[in-house]
Amino acid sequence: MTGTGDGDTRILVVEDDGLIAFDIATRLEDAGYRDVAVAATGAEAIRQAENMRPHLVFMDITLKGDMDGIEAAEIIRKRFGSRIVYVTAHSDPSVRNRAMATSPAGYILKPYTAADLICAIRCALRSE
Repeated sequence: MTGTGDGDTRILVVEDDGLIAFDIATRLEDAGYRDVAVAATGAEAIRQAENMRPHLVFMDITLKGDMDGIEAAEIIRKRFGSRIVYVTAHSDPSVRNRAMATSPAGYILKPYTAADLICAIRCALRSE
């Protein structure tokens, strides 16, 4: 999957597990996506989105802090127009339904592969 990315695509990874955040960011950079930022909380994600105006946000649903990923995603989508792809271990129907109500561009269950991430980017940004 090396070299498939668009160097101009801005991607924000929101994940409170540092190892998973690093893994996602590394896989994206290895695929050619150079403008990748990471946030660990919903509030930090909103601040990062304000600064970078990401095209796409990979959002974990369960985050530390006062705001979960679904709340943060909805704010980011409405304020900045970013596409949201949830990357989560949650397959519970009530959580999934709540997430789907925010009109995400995708939903990836952990564990994921690099191909899952790249496919999600291509699908999410296909109409831009």
